[in-house]
Amino acid sequence: MSEVESFFKSAFSVDNVIFGFDGGDLKVLLIQRGAAPYKGKWALPGDLVYPNEDLDTAAERVLEQLTGLRGVYLEQVKAFGAVDRHPLGRVITIAYFSLIKISDYTVTPASFAQSAKWHAVNKVVELAFDHNEILDSCLRRLRRKVRMTPIGFELLPPKFTLTELQHLYEAILIQPKDKKGKNGNKGIDKRNFRKKILSTNLLHDLNEVQEGVAHRPAKLYQFDRSKYEQLVAEGYSFDI
Repeated sequence: MSEVESFFKSAFSVDNVIFGFDGGDLKVLLIQRGAAPYKGKWALPGDLVYPNEDLDTAAERVLEQLTGLRGVYLEQVKAFGAVDRHPLGRVITIAYFSLIKISDYTVTPASFAQSAKWHAVNKVVELAFDHNEILDSCLRRLRRKVRMTPIGFELLPPKFTLTELQHLYEAILIQPKDKKGKNGNKGIDKRNFRKKILSTNLLHDLNEVQEGVAHRPAKLYQFDRSKYEQLVAEGYSFDI
């Protein structure tokens, strides 16, 4: 084998970091591998890229094959190419991520995915391969992204309170207590959050309040679709 030919002996894979929100904690979708290597270990939904397919197509295919999820917008994050990251040989992986509303999708494990479940991000165990590193990298990307573009349009009910919107931001941006009980970051200041979010003109005050709640009813809001799409396209700074 010539020196040049040796450069064509590496494989490529894709790994999907699917973050989910259901009104509570930020979660990530993991599969339990039913095949070697790392059989029985939890991992990100990932697999090798076919020689005749592009990376984006591979990411969509692998996600559907392993979890049943279709129609998920996937954003490419970065490549991971440590020489020894895969025990069977040189495999360079490209990570993708997304943030979805959990209740909008049904998870159906298949192929070598023995099972597929949502896990709270702060309770993820040691994963197969270098998937903890990939997860951490995608989480950092998600946290940077929510400071530059609005979120919540597809994650919250059509009518929501400012508290519900703040809880979404806190679920993503705030590091909770770890497994050993160490304190994470404090929550977002309520007054500062409301002042900042209302200054974007991103919300419509519906002049309605919650119904059927035990506490004092809170005001209900709705996203301004045109303003939301404008800020997604142009970006903004949301330092809180």
